[in-house]
Amino acid sequence: MIKRAGYLDQLISLRDKQLIKVVMGIRRCGKSTLLELFKEELLKNGVAEQQITMINFEEADNEPLMDRKVLYAHIKKGLLPDRMNYIILDEIQHVGEWQRVVDSLFIKKNCDVYITGSNAYLLSGELATLLSGRYVEIKMLPLSFSEYISALGDKTELSRKYNSYLTNSSFPYALELTKAKDIRMYLDGIYNSVVFKDVVQRKKIADVSALESVIRFMFDNIGNLSSTKAIADALTFCGRKISAHTVDSYLEALCGSFILYKAGRYDVKGKQNLKTGEKYYIADIGLRYYLLGSQKADLGRALENVVYLELLRRSYDVRIGKVGNNEVDFVVTNEDGLSYYQVALTVRGEDTLARELRSLDSIADHNPKYLLTLDDDPETSHNGIRQINALDWLLK
Repeated sequence: MIKRAGYLDQLISLRDKQLIKVVMGIRRCGKSTLLELFKEELLKNGVAEQQITMINFEEADNEPLMDRKVLYAHIKKGLLPDRMNYIILDEIQHVGEWQRVVDSLFIKKNCDVYITGSNAYLLSGELATLLSGRYVEIKMLPLSFSEYISALGDKTELSRKYNSYLTNSSFPYALELTKAKDIRMYLDGIYNSVVFKDVVQRKKIADVSALESVIRFMFDNIGNLSSTKAIADALTFCGRKISAHTVDSYLEALCGSFILYKAGRYDVKGKQNLKTGEKYYIADIGLRYYLLGSQKADLGRALENVVYLELLRRSYDVRIGKVGNNEVDFVVTNEDGLSYYQVALTVRGEDTLARELRSLDSIADHNPKYLLTLDDDPETSHNGIRQINALDWLLK
């Protein structure tokens, strides 16, 4: 199993805290494995096997437990009265009114509860108010480039491995597969599970072909400024008549299933969020290759996508920056403050370098500014703007 150290450390630090731990992320990103690793940590640190109840609701054997009353009775029967009990419920969304079960366990002083889900709507709706203020959310993504390299155990030929990371996908199990056709079948399974289980079934979508047209359009336009009206107009022009309202509904569902991520826009000079012109990024570039083929590689936007996801992993709030008529790829904030990132495949041409620096140069404040590229050059500075090789930055 690949050690997901960052996520595992979060769970360990939250152990025995009076909070429900909720791990959320796209299907097959490694949530179940993370919980297995956490269970191993508990056992290593003196917790007895009898103190741990672990149920994966995607296993057929556990189907009888999808009734909330049956589930609660099953868990309650196994609780040890004189010790802490660790309750780990994987893919809990399969249980109707699961919040009532979790809330009942939460109020017991000797229960530490962990749950996972593959849909953002897990914690929405009337029943979710039962858990309001009682949980902490850990947002999980497929493998980072650093985790990918760590799993391979070899830091040589990074450029070749980066290309493999893009084309073969960042989903953990893809590392176990060596043949292109097997990887494609694996990604086909993930794609169809997400689209049909987490989007079509949940939203009760009748026109699946219209949904897939939107998905193809969004995968083809990662990193492009967009609006629901512009997307609807573009698809209608290509012969797929669809309303902006329908596009908006589909995008909401796709983001809710964690296959897409939306980055809003921020006016750097005006210091305010903008209501229009967001960008969308995909959870895994391998899915883009799977759906669109290699002719849609567009390595510059693929790199931008990888950087965006890495900033999320590093717990930044990420927005798209507007500076007058220029654009900064990412304006990011966390507890340490504000930073700016520009991403380009290469800046070895003078005109290209000048263009990529222009928007960062036009920002008057003194917050850190970075230019990330795949140029294999030593780190350098342009009037305080640090130019760094993106692969080196990803491995930090």
